Amino acid sequence: MFQRFYALALNTFVETLRQPIYGVILLATAGMLILNVSLAGFTLDDDDKLLLDLGLSTLLLSGLFLSAFSAAGVLSREIENKTVLTVISKPISRPLFILGKFAGLVAALIVAYYLSFLVFVLAQRHGVLQTSTQPWDAPVLAFGLGSLFLSLLAAGFCNYFYGTDFPTSVIGFIALLLTLAVVFVAKLDKQWMVIPFGSKFVSGQIVFAGYLVFLVVVVTSAVAVAASTRFGQLMTLVICTGMLGLGVISDYAFGQYEEGSRLAAVVYRAVPNVGPFWVIDGLTSGSEQTTVTWTYVLYATAYAALLTTGILGIAITAFQKREVG
Repeated sequence: MFQRFYALALNTFVETLRQPIYGVILLATAGMLILNVSLAGFTLDDDDKLLLDLGLSTLLLSGLFLSAFSAAGVLSREIENKTVLTVISKPISRPLFILGKFAGLVAALIVAYYLSFLVFVLAQRHGVLQTSTQPWDAPVLAFGLGSLFLSLLAAGFCNYFYGTDFPTSVIGFIALLLTLAVVFVAKLDKQWMVIPFGSKFVSGQIVFAGYLVFLVVVVTSAVAVAASTRFGQLMTLVICTGMLGLGVISDYAFGQYEEGSRLAAVVYRAVPNVGPFWVIDGLTSGSEQTTVTWTYVLYATAYAALLTTGILGIAITAFQKREVG
């Protein structure tokens, strides 16, 4: 059974990486993260706080679109084209099929989120230019753009001479080179002077915040898989967007009324709550009481795991009764 699960997950992972929409969303995410550095400069308050807000919001929306479009591409399209019959007609159960598809989708999302988070880290290190005379962060620009150029060059070389898949090669090369770029930037200041590693870099609290946002992306991907068992691409995106929107306003719209309204109490408990995963407001308040601890991260991970397990249970139930023949 494990071999069949691994084969399904690996096939879904590779198929997702090769989808054109996957690369388009990755490029759009990187572009938005870079553009946020300029957009954050128009606030009259704390520019760096706005840059952090915009960056995490971009990562969340990127995960939403990747989850919806990728799940529809690897699941609902297979059901509509009847190609799913070639898989479930073999000794592969429907629950195993759903779990394998989900595992492969999450693996592809991990790669996409990792790459996007590296760009986010470089953008945070660069910071907002307070004045037009303030110099740019040269190491960030040199290593960041250089890793992209070298990745495209290396992927093109491998594709031309060895026939490798270009999108997959680009992702592989840029994952390696962008990681090295972040490591090198952590050892240099804006004037190319060697400094203690990470002394002018993002804090561990921001890394925690990014991880918690990724947990929301995982829950959203489970919703996308569940929706894709019954609906197409557009409805999957609508359902995921609706779930995420309700999850963001859950505490405000339903939580404060749960004692006086049975309907509010039911909706508050039925809708996944995004509030525990969005900690940026607490981090920027400067209070020790809002510091994210390892204990909090573990509780949030457990909560996300329970949500994901429940939603996948719904997905398996929906797919069990789905006519695919």
